[in-house]
Amino acid sequence: MSLLVVGSIAIDRVETPYGSTAGELGGSAVYFSFAASHFTPVRVVGVVGQDFPDAYLARLASRPIDLEGLQRAEGATFRWHGAYEGRMDEARTVAVQMNVLGSHEPAIPAGYADSHYVFLANGPPAGHARALSQLRRPRFVMADTMNYYIANERPALLDLMQRVDAMIMNDREALQLSGRPNLLAAARWVCEHGPAHCIIKKGEHGSLLRGPAGTFVLSGFPHEAVVDPTGAGDAFAGGMMGYLASRQDLGPQTMRLALAYGTVMASFAIEQFGLKGLEGLNTEAIEARMAEFIRSTHLFGA
Repeated sequence: MSLLVVGSIAIDRVETPYGSTAGELGGSAVYFSFAASHFTPVRVVGVVGQDFPDAYLARLASRPIDLEGLQRAEGATFRWHGAYEGRMDEARTVAVQMNVLGSHEPAIPAGYADSHYVFLANGPPAGHARALSQLRRPRFVMADTMNYYIANERPALLDLMQRVDAMIMNDREALQLSGRPNLLAAARWVCEHGPAHCIIKKGEHGSLLRGPAGTFVLSGFPHEAVVDPTGAGDAFAGGMMGYLASRQDLGPQTMRLALAYGTVMASFAIEQFGLKGLEGLNTEAIEARMAEFIRSTHLFGA
């Protein structure tokens, strides 16, 4: 079934203990799309500036990614400069240039209005609500958020939560949003305020899913070295939503497998700078890592 993402498209500069890179293709919609497109075609709604390189459009078009919803506006593309240190569990934002993204109002093309699966990547909740109003009857909608919107746009975020099927956020954001003392209580609070599902990302410690069937906790993929964590959360969401859309099933077992595929896609994303870890993948590599992940989480061994 059709999968749509509404999110940012960026040009990134990243610094980690393993080196640095500049002028990288990035953004939430991009990482999501590259991960999800290994499972199903993806429709993208976003904006770039006049400076966005044609070579980057070609990289996006090389995947089964529909760019009809990509707008090119007067001005410069959104740019983000981030640095990671120590455990690299959170980026320090060095500089942000919102540019065309700052005034962008998502416009859903008529051909996208029938999208069944929708991911609203990190962005203003009021804008997400307006994007949802342009869709007919999506089957499953998942929204991301961040600390800024939790602190500064809480009423709009709470309204959006009433209109989506799932919320995804990291552990710090879940505690901030809910005001609860631990993640289990935070996930329950989220589900009590609208969405049937809450997914909490815990970085190297894995993830937590709460839904109608109860709570499921999954470990992270074992990695000794993380080169660049940029986009890992969006790759996680892309793997999860891509798998769900390819299966056309939202049952408990499928949701758990989707969480595992999200974990696997994030593990590829963090191995190299930018999108390189996701670009060279094929189905065989993904399934081989999935099998490795299953073995590593099996309680009694294989």
